[in-house]
Amino acid sequence: MPFNSFHKMKISAIKSLSAKENVVYLVTAANFSGKVLGLDEAAAAFAAKELKAGTDPVYINEFNRYVVLVSVPASDNRTQFLESLRKAGNKVQSFFKGKKATVVQVDDKAAGMAGYTAFCEGFILSSYGFTRYFTDKNAQNSYPSELKLKGEIRIPELKAVTDAVFLTRNLVNEPHISMGVGDLVREAVKVGETSGVKVEVFSKKKIESLKMGGILAVNRASKEDPAFIVMEYKPKGAKNTKPLVLVGKGVVYDTGGASLKSSAGMMTMKCDMAGAAAVIGTMKALGDNKVPVYTVGLIPVTDNFMDAHAIVPGDVITMYSGKTVEVLNTDAEGRLILADALHYAKKYNPLLVIDLATLTGAAARAIGEFGIAAHEVNAGNYRYGLEDAGYEVYERLVWFPMWDEYADMMKSDIADLKNIGGADAGMITAAKFLQHFTDYPWIHLDIAGPAFVERNASYWGKGATGVGVRLLYNFVRNFFSMETAAGKTKKK
Repeated sequence: MPFNSFHKMKISAIKSLSAKENVVYLVTAANFSGKVLGLDEAAAAFAAKELKAGTDPVYINEFNRYVVLVSVPASDNRTQFLESLRKAGNKVQSFFKGKKATVVQVDDKAAGMAGYTAFCEGFILSSYGFTRYFTDKNAQNSYPSELKLKGEIRIPELKAVTDAVFLTRNLVNEPHISMGVGDLVREAVKVGETSGVKVEVFSKKKIESLKMGGILAVNRASKEDPAFIVMEYKPKGAKNTKPLVLVGKGVVYDTGGASLKSSAGMMTMKCDMAGAAAVIGTMKALGDNKVPVYTVGLIPVTDNFMDAHAIVPGDVITMYSGKTVEVLNTDAEGRLILADALHYAKKYNPLLVIDLATLTGAAARAIGEFGIAAHEVNAGNYRYGLEDAGYEVYERLVWFPMWDEYADMMKSDIADLKNIGGADAGMITAAKFLQHFTDYPWIHLDIAGPAFVERNASYWGKGATGVGVRLLYNFVRNFFSMETAAGKTKKK
């Protein structure tokens, strides 16, 4: 799979602007000076009027190029401030794409490094397109083809993180016919080779020897063997000896098994490995940016199909932990493979485990695509650090309770557990099921809502969003410098 190049857009730093190329200025209406920007009198007067009226962005046609003015919002709400600039980046990128512009320069006059980075992030992420199956070569062109940035901004980090998001989107958008278990494994191995991450892949024989019953049960009807990917990033000078462990659900396609989904329900099920893709993308970003945090990624991988060998409702399976599970719905398969991975994580004696999964329709129904359903057990300050990271990148968390009463809904009459609860609170009962396989600080993120969107959602685009990569990267980068005290996180 030719995913070697994620950015079709060249990104570089410049010391001075060219008067012959398109330019974007980040400005404020209050301190705007057309003369300083080199605008003629008429253009300066027009721009001042439009900025004062709140028109944003302002486009000035100089015939040989466009000058675009983006009004930096005056806000003491950092979350909304950064997000408004990302969305402005999307608007400006869309404008230049429509004009088939090749080169765009950006100069910050008002946003500061965080705001400037947010604008560029929105611009870059908006340039993504999953075009590899178009036969018309013109449809594969990306505009603008070059972005030149003037001023203080960490370009290598910005590029590496957006690269990782693009990789994640590619993995999720890829049809199942070319993104099976072996394909996902190969992409993880590539990340290891290029980003300084050690990758080990457990074969079916190894999975059988470990008695990972959840993974093996889900895989029974498959023609392709399962895999268990271990990605270990242990940089020299890592600040921690106990790792942070990231776990991603890797169901490369989900038919529901014997509890067969409807045809409409299967339409987007190539995205059921979005948690796995996010972990692969995050490990790439951490390695490429040499973040000094010892981090491990665990990814159980299989598909969920139906044939005469498939598990059926009423079957009882034995998990890697030794617990028995009555499977009442084979479409609740993600928690079975995650449970084996979460139990395996115990061998690392981790500081914290975070798992990501497109786990339940209940999470999507509860909060839609606008947030991540989150659950935690004994996570302490890490909960607040992850919450703050979510506000910073606008991948916001909505915390759901983990009360003991929900555990009662997972009790089976014939086994230790059953794999579904009742009709209510499905995202919580799924989390309570998983809790049985943990004994460490743990956060569970159900990304079923935002992982794949069926409308053009600003800089997220349409289809796979890459949700989780920017969230986890921001969190890990600040893992040992979190200043938010437990119970004192800011309300956004």
